[in-house]
Amino acid sequence: MDADTHSVAHPSPAPPARSQLPTGPSIPVAAAAHLQERGELRIRVMEPDDLPFVVAEQRRHFPDGFFARLGPRFLTAYNRTYLTAPGARSYTAESGGQPVGFLIGGTDPAAHRRHVLRRHGRGLLFRALGSLCLRPRLMLHFVRTRLARYCRKLIPNRAALSAPTAGHVGETAVLDYVAVVEHARSRGAGAALIAQFVRDAAEAGCARVTLVTAAEGGAGPYYERLGWQRRGEISTPEGRRLLAYDFALNTGRPQE
Repeated sequence: MDADTHSVAHPSPAPPARSQLPTGPSIPVAAAAHLQERGELRIRVMEPDDLPFVVAEQRRHFPDGFFARLGPRFLTAYNRTYLTAPGARSYTAESGGQPVGFLIGGTDPAAHRRHVLRRHGRGLLFRALGSLCLRPRLMLHFVRTRLARYCRKLIPNRAALSAPTAGHVGETAVLDYVAVVEHARSRGAGAALIAQFVRDAAEAGCARVTLVTAAEGGAGPYYERLGWQRRGEISTPEGRRLLAYDFALNTGRPQE
């Protein structure tokens, strides 16, 4: 169950035009904090009522993601797991009382994966199979690109599903998705969402936060201006090139 959100994340906050990008990593965070102090921007924990907005924006911003291509019912069910799972984090950005952005990620992705498989695995499987049956081309694509990998990852780890999820902290937090609606960009919402996730990851004891973004037309320059470090390049099963970024956290432990 990790097609897009665990093994390969797709965060892309849709940065402003290159000429409008801030000149230093502290500027967008400071601007976001100023907006929050003035009450013009609010970052809060995501709620069930936010899911229609989140799913619509996720499908619009990340239409090539495998989970998004399974349809809104599957995506809603999967995103709902982030609201209650241990090690998962989800936030909504509000401006003027309306949602303008969201972030989904995990401070302990392994704990979230165990929770999903143990509590929601059967329901998500049936939803996914139903969606694939209605989409023959996507079914063929799944068999060609993901079936073997799913079997390798999930079947050998069945014994681990009974492992405790409380008290275990992952070394690396994963920022899975972040997006901001067009009319609210360049106002600090993306920076505020990311800053909130980084704070939570640090409080959870993580050593670093990681994400990926598209190599071409992605948000790499935006993250670099927020202080993230490029760590390499990976590819999706479809051959799309992604850039990996890390943000080291000051946890009192040496960083690699």
